Amino acid sequence: MNEQNLESKQSIVSEISEKIKSSESTIIVEYRGLKVSDITELRRQLRAEGVDFKVYKNSLSQRAAVNEGFEELVEALKGPNAMAFSDDAIAPSRVLAKFAKKNKQLVLKSGIVEGKVINFETIMELAELPNREGLLSMFVGMLQSPMSKFAYALSQIAEQSGSVSEEEVTETVEEVAEVEATVEAEEKVVEAEVTPEPEVVEEVAVVEEVAETEAVVEETVVEEVKEETAE
Repeated sequence: MNEQNLESKQSIVSEISEKIKSSESTIIVEYRGLKVSDITELRRQLRAEGVDFKVYKNSLSQRAAVNEGFEELVEALKGPNAMAFSDDAIAPSRVLAKFAKKNKQLVLKSGIVEGKVINFETIMELAELPNREGLLSMFVGMLQSPMSKFAYALSQIAEQSGSVSEEEVTETVEEVAEVEATVEAEEKVVEAEVTPEPEVVEEVAVVEEVAETEAVVEETVVEEVKEETAE
């Protein structure tokens, strides 16, 4: 019996360890005082955002945290705790923070985001960021905006995904600036090429019209002289 119990505990520790390793974000909360209906609603909201909400025995969660090198979380893993796991670095913080505003019993304690331990303040900062789709929309919208805003959009996506370094962001911004400068220069060249030279056709038409008028006047004068001579 004890052996089976030990194997069961080891299995749970392995499960927690795997979730910590495979998740972009792991947030620890205390749910003391929440009603069962409140927890059920919280689970529903988290599930809608792809967040897995689990309750484990603290001793097992602590062991898993230590095994993964996050000894700092041991203190947070005391009391009636639950852990939220997600592939999205922001979603757990956003959903939990929003729920906690209306349900004061839910306490945001600590967590891990992209391999780094974070505190309550950082959780709240993450909660203010838009989701991945929102960031991508912002990125697209910034493509035609001033370079400073464009760089900001890139840096925000880099912070969330962890796949773009600051140097790569700088290089990308510089490349875009060069492309914009090249396009602007080419547009000026094209404008110069398509700008028509001053039309000489109109001048020729005017000259011809004047010549015709003078010819008519001259002919009229000659006819008048002939008539006077005949008289």
